[in-house]
Amino acid sequence: MNKPHQTDAYSMILEAIDLGVYRPGDRLVESELAERFGVSRTPIREALQRLETQSLLSRDGRSLIVASLDHNQMAELYVVRRELEGLAARLAAQHATPEEVRILREMVEADNALVDDPPALARANRRFHKQIHLASHNRYLVQQLDLVHRTMALMTSTSLAARGRGAIAQSEHDGIVRAIEKKDEEAAYAALKEHISVAFMTRLKQDAAAREEEL
Repeated sequence: MNKPHQTDAYSMILEAIDLGVYRPGDRLVESELAERFGVSRTPIREALQRLETQSLLSRDGRSLIVASLDHNQMAELYVVRRELEGLAARLAAQHATPEEVRILREMVEADNALVDDPPALARANRRFHKQIHLASHNRYLVQQLDLVHRTMALMTSTSLAARGRGAIAQSEHDGIVRAIEKKDEEAAYAALKEHISVAFMTRLKQDAAAREEEL
C-alpha cells in the first residue's frame, strides 16, 4: 500500500487541531505525529512546515506548538470572515443551482435537531458554511475562506456552546437560505454578515466570562 503523502499528513494534523486533539500551546513532535498517523517523518515535516507558514503553528524555542489567537487577532479574523462570508452569500444568491439551494435548505432542517449538542452543531455549522462557499462558484473566494476557517480551528471553544446560541444560529441560517432561495443578493449578504457579527459578539462575551472566572 502507498503511504499517505504530504497533503494527507497535512489534512490529518489539521483535522486533529480542529477536533481539539491538539489545542493552542500543545507541542507537536515529528516522531509522535508519524507514529500516531502511521506515516513517515518526511511528510509530517513537510506538513508542519506548511502549517507554520500558514501561522497555524508557531515557534517556542526549537519546538513547534499550536498557535493561539490573542484578542486583536481574533477581531481581525472576524472582520475578514464577515466580509468574505457575506460576499459568498451574495454570490450564492446569484449563482447557486436549484440543487445547491435545496441542499442548503435540507441542512438547516436537519441541523435543527442538533441545537442542544454544541459539538455536533459546530461540525454541522462548518458544513453549512462550506456549502455556501461552494455555491458562490468562485474558486478564489473559496480558497480564502478555507484559510479563514482553518484559522478558526485555533479557537478553543465554539460560540454555539453559549446558552441559547444554537437555536438563534439556526434561525439565522434559515434567514440566509431564504434570501438565497429568493435570489436576493443584498439580503443574503446582509444576513450572513449579521450572523457572523452575532457570533463574534457571543464569543467576546464567552471570553469576558472566562477571564472573570480566572480572577
